[in-house]
Amino acid sequence: MRKELFEAIKAKIESTLPEILHVDLWNHNVEYIEEETPWARPAVFVEFGAISWQPLQGGGRRGSGVVRLHLVTDWAEGEYATAFALSRKLLRAVEGLEGEEYHGMALMETATNHNHEDILESVDTYAVRYKMIQP
Repeated sequence: MRKELFEAIKAKIESTLPEILHVDLWNHNVEYIEEETPWARPAVFVEFGAISWQPLQGGGRRGSGVVRLHLVTDWAEGEYATAFALSRKLLRAVEGLEGEEYHGMALMETATNHNHEDILESVDTYAVRYKMIQP
């Protein structure tokens, strides 16, 4: 289900937000930006939080969890408005996204990380419900 959701998020971003130049899985990308292979910005990194599972009668499981989308843009004086507008476009693109094994992607929290000199990171946290037919 995580693979399906990641691929759906990536496809939705690539098809509706051409200004996003890179989409990948989160791996503390901004913390080690000087040590990594450079990636184009604006970029979105998808982070999967823990999923809590409950058994379903008749088999399978239902889960709930969070997905964080890290929108990383270049920092320049006055560019925060552009970053915030892009964050709003990202919300419109992914909120309500549904698939066979997930649904109900809904924005829960927004945070802005400006602890980096050259970039601005906007982190949107979405609630997601999952359904696992067979373990």
